[in-house]
Amino acid sequence: MVSNTQLVSTLEADGRLIVELREEQLPDPTGHQVLVRIEAAPINPSDLGLLFGPADLATAEYTPGRIVATMPEGAVRAMHARVGQALPVGNEGAGTVIAAGDAPEAQALLGKVVAAVPGAMYAQYRLIDARAVLVLPDGATAEQGAGSFVNPLTALSFVEVMRREGHKALVHTAAASNLGQMLVRICQADGVPLVNIVRSPAQVALLKGIGAEYVIDSSSASFATDLVDALDATGATLGFDAIGGGKQAGQILAAMEQVASKNAAFSRYGSDTFKQMYIYGALDLGPTIVNRSFGFSWSISGFLLTPFLAQIGAEGAERLRQRVRDELTTTFASHFKARISLEGALTREAAMAYNARATGEKYLIVPHG
Repeated sequence: MVSNTQLVSTLEADGRLIVELREEQLPDPTGHQVLVRIEAAPINPSDLGLLFGPADLATAEYTPGRIVATMPEGAVRAMHARVGQALPVGNEGAGTVIAAGDAPEAQALLGKVVAAVPGAMYAQYRLIDARAVLVLPDGATAEQGAGSFVNPLTALSFVEVMRREGHKALVHTAAASNLGQMLVRICQADGVPLVNIVRSPAQVALLKGIGAEYVIDSSSASFATDLVDALDATGATLGFDAIGGGKQAGQILAAMEQVASKNAAFSRYGSDTFKQMYIYGALDLGPTIVNRSFGFSWSISGFLLTPFLAQIGAEGAERLRQRVRDELTTTFASHFKARISLEGALTREAAMAYNARATGEKYLIVPHG
């Protein structure tokens, strides 16, 4: 048995969201299980949805190891299925295997630094199936491997979707993020034209500095024109939107249509060039606003990594994971603004900062301080 501190999020029926540290006893690993001492776990936007959702952190009550916030009434109704459940948080992370069950696959991992995405990783220790971990390359640290699943596999999946659906170039929003920088490097290596949409001149400079060719600033007065020019140059008809709410997904489709219909005969139904936008994030929790100015040959839908990996099958998913292993410290290197302890993650200053979801400002939880 080992004593463990775990971060959990509980939504109560009265609308209180309680995020706190809880103590528990983990049993010894058996069979294929390994016990991992968690040394690094990133805070991804997907984690924030479970951790806080749309709760009001500005008016929350902060005490050591505990936050009590108020969830909007509509959100409580929408999430009624989770009311009363203490849900452990943290999709992915990495650490050292310190104990193992008797299965040979588990015993072979003793002392290894591994990464995994089993959930409940904002904790000091985690029992994980040995067959589900990624053994990091020799010399790689837990911090380097902590984010080796969600962002790398998502970025690789974008290119995989492009190829499978017959597109030839990509558009990506909030593109200065860690994931966005990985996508830039992937597309450079694979020869894929990529249009990056960012929100400031500083972010333009950041992506230009790592070799991105098409970087469009949505805060610029020339955004609409710049976007059309980039889409015309690349032929991009597929986009991945990290923002979710607001008008940008619709603006991109409208610009794609403008390019597609430039030299085509007039049709009241618009061009017959199919245009696809996938929404994979929720940086803006407001409504997605679509002004249908792009004909009828288009689609907006959601994108989730796990169902996509299941769709491409074990062989396809393993091919993507192998590339992550091979390029862990280059293509898929992550950069963190700050490192915080489990206790530190529940302070007002830290929670307000990482929940702001600012592009390029990723936080890392180090459970042992």
